[in-house]
Parts: sequence; C-alpha cells; structure tokens
Amino acid sequence: MSAGRSADGREVQIPLQQAAPSLALPLSAAAVVSAPSPRSSNPRPPGEPPTQQGAPAGFLPLRGGFRDHFVEAPEAKYCCEACRLVLCQPRQTECGHRFCYSCINDILSCPNPVCPADMEPLFKDKIFRDVCCHREIMALKVYCRSEANGCQEQMSLQQIPDHLNVCPFFEVPCPLGKCKERMMRKEIPEHLAWKCKYRESTCEFCKNKMPLTELQKHKETVCPAFPVSCPNHCTSSSLPRSELSSHQHDCPKAQVSCQFHRYGCSFKGLNLDMRQHESSFAAEHLKMMATRTGLLETKVEEVKGELMERYKVLPALSTRLSDLESQTDELRERNRQMEQKLAAMQKLMSSHTEKLLEVELELRSLRQLRDEMENLRGTLDTVRTRLSALEQGGRSGSGSAHTLASLETQLNRHDDMLSVHEIRLADMDLRFQVLETASYNGTLIWKIRDYKRRKQDAVAGKTLSLYSQPFYTGYFGYKMCARVYLNGDGMGKGTHLSLFFVVMRGEYDALLPWPFKQKVTLMLMDQGPSRKHLGDAFKPDPSSSSFRRPVAEMNIASGCPLFVSQSVLESGTYIKDDTIFIKVTVDTSDLPEP
Repeated sequence: MSAGRSADGREVQIPLQQAAPSLALPLSAAAVVSAPSPRSSNPRPPGEPPTQQGAPAGFLPLRGGFRDHFVEAPEAKYCCEACRLVLCQPRQTECGHRFCYSCINDILSCPNPVCPADMEPLFKDKIFRDVCCHREIMALKVYCRSEANGCQEQMSLQQIPDHLNVCPFFEVPCPLGKCKERMMRKEIPEHLAWKCKYRESTCEFCKNKMPLTELQKHKETVCPAFPVSCPNHCTSSSLPRSELSSHQHDCPKAQVSCQFHRYGCSFKGLNLDMRQHESSFAAEHLKMMATRTGLLETKVEEVKGELMERYKVLPALSTRLSDLESQTDELRERNRQMEQKLAAMQKLMSSHTEKLLEVELELRSLRQLRDEMENLRGTLDTVRTRLSALEQGGRSGSGSAHTLASLETQLNRHDDMLSVHEIRLADMDLRFQVLETASYNGTLIWKIRDYKRRKQDAVAGKTLSLYSQPFYTGYFGYKMCARVYLNGDGMGKGTHLSLFFVVMRGEYDALLPWPFKQKVTLMLMDQGPSRKHLGDAFKPDPSSSSFRRPVAEMNIASGCPLFVSQSVLESGTYIKDDTIFIKVTVDTSDLPEP
C-alpha cells in the first residue's frame, strides 16, 4: 500500500489493480506511488516523460522525492535540497546541488530562479540529469511498502514494483469489481468464499447461478420453480410460479365470465358452476347468437350498399385526383421558377440601385459643370461683344487701347478656364460611360469594335494591347479587368489572340481576403446561331504575384497567350459587323462578404 494524492489535494491510498484472484499480478498504471510534495497539484511537469529509464508508471512519486522506509538512513548527498526527501529523478545544477525533477521544475517556474542552497542563479539549459546518483539511489535497501500490514521483506528500491506484485500483505480491491472492500492479497480466497456479498450463489429451486445480493429478489419475483400458492385458495396449496398462469384457467374457484358475454349473457361465477350454467342456458345462448347474427347481416348489407355507392364515384374521384396532382406539379414548377426569377431580380435590383446612386452623384457634379460652362460661355460671348465694340471704337480713336488690352487679358483667362472645364467634363463623361457598363456580379461582357483597324494597329506596333472597362465581384468586392492582344503576345504573337485577366487596385481591398482565389473563366463569344463559344478556365496560383493585393494600379496580367488562333477566329462566326465579344466570368459562389 502506498500514499498518493487525489485531485482535491487529499492523501489517498493508491493500490495495485487486480484483474483475477491470483497472488501474482502485473503492476498497472495505477501502481504504487510515493506521497507527493504538497507544494503543487500538478502531477507531472510539462515536457518530461512520466517515468524514467524503464521505471513502471506509478512507481515514482507524483511530487517530491521517495518517502519509503529505508533500512539505513540515506546519506545527505541523496537528499533533495528543496523537499529534503530522497531524490527522485535527480537533477544537478551548475553549482553542484541536487534536486528532484519536480522540485527543480517548481523552482524554474518562478521568475529569476535561484538555488535555495547557495542563492546562485539557475538556468534551465545548465541543469542536467544525474544518472550516477539515480543508479545509486535505486540500489538503496528499503522495507516493503506493506510493512504496516506485517511484511518484513527488504529489497532495493528498484525491486519494489516486482515485490508488490506478489506481496501477500499488499492491499488490493475485491477482484469481482462490485465489492468496495479492500483486503490483503493473502485474504482474497477467504473473502471470495465466505465474506463477499457479491460472491456467486445457486438458486436451490431453478439451479441458476447469480450474485448473492440478487438471490432473494430472484426468488421473490422471477424464479420459475419457486413454489407459490393459488390466489383463489383452492385445494392446490403450492405450485411452481411458471405453472400459475395455466392453473388459473382450470382452477375450480377462479371467477370467470360466461364465454357468451359478447352476445349478451351477463352470468359470472366460479369455474365449478360454469359447466352447469352452459348446459342449462344453451337455448338462451343460441337465441342470443341468432339475434346478434341477424343484426350483423343487416349491418353488412347496409355497409355493402354504401360501398357500392362510393365505388361508383371512385373512378371520377381518381381522375380528378390525377388532374389535381398534375396541376399541383405544374404549379410547384412554376412557383420554383418564379422564386428563382424573383431572387435574380432582387439581386439585379440591388446592384442596379447601387449603380443608380453612384450615377446620380456623378450626374449632379456633371450638371454643375455644365451650368458653369454655360455661364462661362455667356460671359465669353459678352466679352467678345464688348471687344468687337471696342475694336470699332478703337478704329475711330486711340483712347480705348488700354481698355482693349484689359479685355483681351480677361478673354484669355476665360478661355483657359473654359478649357479646364471642358477637360473635366470629358473626364466626367468617360467616368459616366464606365459606370454605365460596369458589372458588379463578377461577369464582364466586353464589346470590341473596329476589329480590323485595331488588329492592324497591333501588327504595326502602335497599340499592342487593349484593356476592358473594370468589373467587380460585388459592389464592395474585387476590382478586375481583361487585357487582350489582338496580334498575340509571347508564344502566341503573330498567330493567336492572347487573352489575360488582371486584378486591379480597388477601394475595398483592405476588407477582402488575399491572395485572390476565385475561379476565372475566359470566353470568346460565338455570334452565329450555333453558339459554339470558345473558353478556358483556371484557378489562381496563390503564390503568384498576379493575385496578391495590388500595390500599384493593377497587377501583372495572367491568362492564355494561345487563347485562340487567328485562323479559327477569323474564319468562323466570332467576328460580326467588325466586332467581337469577350466574356470573363469570376466565380463568386464561395466569396465571403467583406
């Protein structure tokens, strides 16, 4: 028996587990441990295995050093400088002092740890395992941990686990498991034979085996061979419980009802009198049966007539039910389509509402610019009129030369202001066009006019590539555009149309996840009736700089240099009215809201 510590800090006795009533048992994980130091309830410092050099779990104390009864008092060099017990898993410090593993960990967990023996500072990386000291301690002679129960054996400390597995004085629990009693190992046979209330016993009536605690309840409730008396107090004084049910049917003193009670007979009496009743009232029983049979025949005819009436309308009802089911299916399908359309309309209305708000803001500033331009034009016309008049007056006299110069200066200033406003107006018109064509659902339809002229410019090196208008995955989503090389780029130069996808710097990039991971589909639209669109799709490479958060106006384009050959493009129905259509779709199904 050995002292241990429970979860709330109290000392308890921790036994060796026993699986069968054998005197030689293996040491389990709950085997003997020494009493821990009361300074900490943590059973094991982190980062260290629970046992050392093959010592079984439970042999070492949870905290502090060994508290075993040593045959000879241990030398001071074997004692911990902190708990003063015999060292367990000894560690030696740089200053030469020894501590139990758990004790030195407690000291190191404090801020600015120092050695309690000489107050020298301690460093974890300068503390090492003292293997030699550990080997010497394991060889010290101790008394058996069951010494209080009468064992006088002596052994080395490392032999304790093997001894306790066979020690007849070691306390173990009852091997049956249910009994809470504890006893020395040598007392187990006597306990199982006479004392344990959960020992196996045999019912003397049915010969079934069960624990002794359940035997009395078994006899009183379920034993099929247990003798019981008839509840009607007939001549059968006792009979097995299993035969009681069948006896009730034949018991002469059992109260029973006439078997014709369902036809109206109200006689009740003992089994003994029932035979005389059945023989003397046979005629009355027949009359009751005949009356009941007549009533049943009448009822059957009524039910048959009612069923025939219902059967006549059954085909019509069946047809009507089939029609209703068909109509219901059609209504469900129409309802599903309407719900899909409504959801799409709501999404479209939401995006259009946002676009309209921005367009209204742009229009307000545009109207202000136009009003200012009208005012400037009116002022300019007035100045010109006055200038013409002054020129005519200047021809007649020279006194107005100074006024004329002043008006010319004012005219030049107004011309400059008018030029600035015209530039702002052109910029606002361009922004308004971009807003009109902007998409906020992750889809771009790019219409490229004057294909032949633009391709000639690309061949001549004037305009190698074209950028589309920006589009977005949502009003607060990623900003993107497409880039096309009509005469190809890289490997496709001169033979193919090259198409690329570009991530642009947006207003809400700080709220979006990076890198960009959405699937991108590039497509050249077929304008013919067959609609054989040419497309390609790719998933962005998270390690590519093309899909990281933009630090410039736009990232490096990524896409398909060999998107479509020029021979396929120009021989099919992809070009119509000197115009091509390019579609770019970004998957927004799994895109989180910012």
